[in-house]
Amino acid sequence: MKWHRSGFVLALLVSLGIVASGTTPASAGPTTDREVVEALQRGAHPLRTVEPRGDTRDLRPLARMIGDARVVGLGEATHSSHDFFAMKHRVFRHLVEEKGFRTFALEASWSTGLRLNDYVLYGKGDPQRIMRDEFQRDYRLWNNSEYLELVEWMRAYNRQHPEDPVRFMGDDFAYNGPELYDMVTDYVARNHPGLLDRVNRLYRGLRPTVQAGEYIERYLNRPLAERRGMAVRTGEALELIKGAGGTGPAYDWAVQHATAVDQTARGYDFDAEDPEQVAACMLYRDRIMADNVAWWQRHTGTKVLLSAHNAHVGYVTHEPERYPKMQGAFLRDELGSAYASVGFTFDRGSFNATGPDGRLQRFTVGPAAPGSNEATLDRVRHRDYVLDLRTTPAAARTWLSTARPTRSIGTDYPEADRDIALAPSRDILIHLHRVEASRLRDG
Repeated sequence: MKWHRSGFVLALLVSLGIVASGTTPASAGPTTDREVVEALQRGAHPLRTVEPRGDTRDLRPLARMIGDARVVGLGEATHSSHDFFAMKHRVFRHLVEEKGFRTFALEASWSTGLRLNDYVLYGKGDPQRIMRDEFQRDYRLWNNSEYLELVEWMRAYNRQHPEDPVRFMGDDFAYNGPELYDMVTDYVARNHPGLLDRVNRLYRGLRPTVQAGEYIERYLNRPLAERRGMAVRTGEALELIKGAGGTGPAYDWAVQHATAVDQTARGYDFDAEDPEQVAACMLYRDRIMADNVAWWQRHTGTKVLLSAHNAHVGYVTHEPERYPKMQGAFLRDELGSAYASVGFTFDRGSFNATGPDGRLQRFTVGPAAPGSNEATLDRVRHRDYVLDLRTTPAAARTWLSTARPTRSIGTDYPEADRDIALAPSRDILIHLHRVEASRLRDG
């Protein structure tokens, strides 16, 4: 997502849909060759539905493609289409039931994930209220009926399987609520009371006292020097807690919570007027989102389905001068073959996005343009299907490795198609013929 402020337009938050190959874009000429389509067809596995209820045996080919991966990044080609969100729910249910996955990770703030995790695990709080409180401003699109249904399914699952529960996490930094600061200071009070006054002084003025959206807006409007001073203070608090030492889960979680507080401050510690600083901010964000997912996977021992835009979960950046490296590339470095990247494409349909007038609204697009990746993918006889890009028949491999126009829609629209080579960007592709706009919630 993009943050809007006069003199401060910084793409810090939810994915902008920028993944593409560094290869040369496709030259003029036929891009829907029958042999390519036939090869894609031979590799394609049809999907019964995107809806999460009912038989999921059609997802078994996808599960085989995922193999032994411990973290699976599942993207989206828009930030607000029902079909992508519903399919994520469906895939997660299948992976929980058939492959032992136990965590759903969302491109949302760390403390948001903790609040939703408390509901999923213990029934604490009201998920509708939590989503209304947490998914504001740049996270507004996550306050939808599809994610609410997923969270409620997770809670129902845990009622039936309390000994082996599923979990919810957030991996992003834009807002961390007051409860996160309380978790850190409560730990310090119990284990290192002599440090409590100092930690409280370092956190003074940082703990949110207003709604999430207003907090983000106020933070963005602080002078750069003030934001940098705040980052110095959160860093000092983190080092104090680390330096005090400790062992066991309580210490590990306290350090991670303090790290998340520090990540928020450092995420705003960049000069938006300096292109090199903007690139450094983008690099920082994707790196820490990968770090948080990898930390969670190691410390909980659970397999993780990571939900984010195609751009974040992919391997290749389209604009290295502005977006040097993506979350998926960091995760591949960290986990190797234990990370798998799955992307979405679609031919036509609708989505919610912010228009030129600044209003959040529904947009509809027709069939993909000739010469685009989607135009060829949609010629496969299956309406919706999954394709392993690593094992596609030879006739399609060059086509899949060539960059051509592809929809990659973030929070704002209109947005130009990106030249993307599918195979270098991800391992697996899910193509949907038509998508419909997500069902946003008002409260």
